[in-house]
Amino acid sequence: METVDNKQVERRAFLDFSVVALLATFFGGVFYPIFRFLSPIKTRPGSMGEEKFSIPLADVPEGSAKLVRYKDLPTIIIHTEGLEVVALNAACTHLGCIVKWDDETGRLLCPCHGAVFDKFGQVKDGPAPKPLPPIDVKVEGNMIWLA
Repeated sequence: METVDNKQVERRAFLDFSVVALLATFFGGVFYPIFRFLSPIKTRPGSMGEEKFSIPLADVPEGSAKLVRYKDLPTIIIHTEGLEVVALNAACTHLGCIVKWDDETGRLLCPCHGAVFDKFGQVKDGPAPKPLPPIDVKVEGNMIWLA
């Protein structure tokens, strides 16, 4: 009789463990995405190096933007008017999606959650908590330099 009771106890312990594991998986799967959606991404200090990056001014026509990789970060270079050029970290400050330039509105749009930034990276609409970090840029001759 004891062996039957031990098997029942072992089965019951296994079923209890299985139910707890299933519930933990379910609640983790539900609440983790909600938590990630509500919490802004954190940038790592000191991730910027000392390298320089250049691109021909002709590669970014006036009124357009170009996405490049600078110091292993997605960077968007925007050529606004004349020789005015702006460079911004292209990772949305909400959850890190890469923003896209909209030629019609002259704004940066986050495709994931609808954040909208102006050409200087300031938040205009959406869930993004902070503006896009600027990157030092200057135009020398017909070259754009990021430093």
